[in-house]
Amino acid sequence: MLKILIADDHRLVTDGLLLMLREAKDMCCVGEASNGLEALEIMTREPVDVLLLDLNMPEMDGMECCKLTRERHPTTKILILSMMRELSLVKAVLKQGASGFLLKNAGKDEVLEAIRKVAEGKQVFSEEILESLMNSFSQKPARLKNSPFPTISRREKQILQLICDEKTTQEIAETLFISFGTVETHRRNLLLKLNARNTAGLVKAAIEYDLLNN
Repeated sequence: MLKILIADDHRLVTDGLLLMLREAKDMCCVGEASNGLEALEIMTREPVDVLLLDLNMPEMDGMECCKLTRERHPTTKILILSMMRELSLVKAVLKQGASGFLLKNAGKDEVLEAIRKVAEGKQVFSEEILESLMNSFSQKPARLKNSPFPTISRREKQILQLICDEKTTQEIAETLFISFGTVETHRRNLLLKLNARNTAGLVKAAIEYDLLNN
């Protein structure tokens, strides 16, 4: 019996996934979380085979939760379920250890089969995501867009680089010899400057506008 943990801040999505899992005879839900912190806390108490993870959540988003899950629970497979389809985000979350990426418009059978496949160690993608990945490997790099954002400071650029390198807030503080609170202040400023809502948005902006090389 596959043990599944759902991490999504939308009750409607969670309820739909619970209904799917109840109809499957080979898997069960061992917990529900509305953000990354709750998911990590549940995994300290419950063994989890597959984490169904949204990207855009409060407290701790799916990007950071994915990284910490890979570090703390390396046997747990991670399947992203999101409406965010930007290729830069897909590549970033795969780099952080996700085994698959499905759009939330996926049907019941597609979701259940994807859970089974990632549990077996396979990678799974929605058809649209897979097509985008294949095209990115076969095409020349697209011309980078001119940044519409205000100039970021040298320190902000350092912190943005470390965020893109998958460092946690505490790791960034230790690397730069600054306090946890100072890192959080810079992170909030970056969110405002780059018009981003979470870590995923910061990574997307950094890649799309080549902010770290300017």
